[in-house]
Amino acid sequence: MTASNERPRFATALEEAGQRRQDELRQRRLRPLRWLDDGRIATGDDDARALFDFCSNDYLGLARDPELAAALATAAREYGSGAGSAHAVVGHHQQHQRLEAELAEWLQRPRALLFSSGWSAALGTITALLGRHDLCVQDRLNHACLLDGARLAQARLRRYAHGQASAAEALLAAEPERRALLVSDGLFSMDGDYAPLVELAQVCSRQGAWLMIDEAHALGVCGAEGAGSAAAAGLDSAQVPVLMGTFGKALGGFGAFIAGSELLIDTLINQARPHLFTTAMPPAWAHAMSAALRRVRGAEDLRQALALRIARFRTRAKELGLPLSDSLSPVQPLILGVSERALDWEAALYAAGYAVKAIRPPTVPVGQARLRITLNVRQPLATIDALAEQLARLHDANPAPLAETDYAS
Repeated sequence: MTASNERPRFATALEEAGQRRQDELRQRRLRPLRWLDDGRIATGDDDARALFDFCSNDYLGLARDPELAAALATAAREYGSGAGSAHAVVGHHQQHQRLEAELAEWLQRPRALLFSSGWSAALGTITALLGRHDLCVQDRLNHACLLDGARLAQARLRRYAHGQASAAEALLAAEPERRALLVSDGLFSMDGDYAPLVELAQVCSRQGAWLMIDEAHALGVCGAEGAGSAAAAGLDSAQVPVLMGTFGKALGGFGAFIAGSELLIDTLINQARPHLFTTAMPPAWAHAMSAALRRVRGAEDLRQALALRIARFRTRAKELGLPLSDSLSPVQPLILGVSERALDWEAALYAAGYAVKAIRPPTVPVGQARLRITLNVRQPLATIDALAEQLARLHDANPAPLAETDYAS
């Protein structure tokens, strides 16, 4: 038996892991900031050094919308600052029930269920549906929470080449004896492209599998009344039995939900451990998210303003010879290949007054480090033009490789 003084030490292991992150340019650090009224980000006390935001997911500019902030403040005075317990104890407030009903009506699903975060929604749902004898087929570029959900469920996880419905079908067809869940992002957060949802739904119909779509980045951005990518593709609750969404992107808030059948929601209430054992979203926050939902449903003006900015940036980038990926969404990736180049460009943009994040492995595959440029309605068109010109200067000095988004390997 190993003596206690010979046991491997946590501190040593953590220091070695930290050094490896440093060596591989994977170390992350947090930088405190303040939001200014004009949408810029101040990273210190000097507002003159503020940065134009090209990295948040606040696509419709609602995170600092004064009407939503007022709705939250008013509700907090009435309902307090917390729910007091998990939903299943005494934490399920009338405001939660109201928001769930509004979500179900918006997304044309029988019911919806709130979760405290997108991560808890994904883990809770997938682990409630799958076990060690089941099959979970996922797009190779799915969000990490979806992949972790399958791993936590101990299901057989198989990943297919990005966006390839035929590859997904081959994986399902190879194991017909297993109950199967096919999972995909609707709009991919790092590549900005949409999943082939109609084809995936057809695959599931042929293979007897359920389809789960994560609408986190698509809600508010596309579809009638901003109802997301499944709505834009014309898919109903029979074709997409499990619909996941979050409030933290275009709705400008925080929290998440699952929408689906009465049977699905009843199962999650009783078996989704993050829902069972996590304190419920504050009722005041649920009230504010109801206001955000109503704002988004009627926000065609904001969606048009966002579409204008996407088109403006892509047109200017094309004129300047920038090798953008093929994305028509607010997420505009500029593939740079190696992490060193991505970090250098991020630093140069920061110095020029633009907040654009370098995205590196393991968030994206090795060799696919990039700048993730995200567009939102608070960005002036002239600032979008100026960013494209700054990127072109960086590209001329140190050309980026042609965009490549085939992750079949």
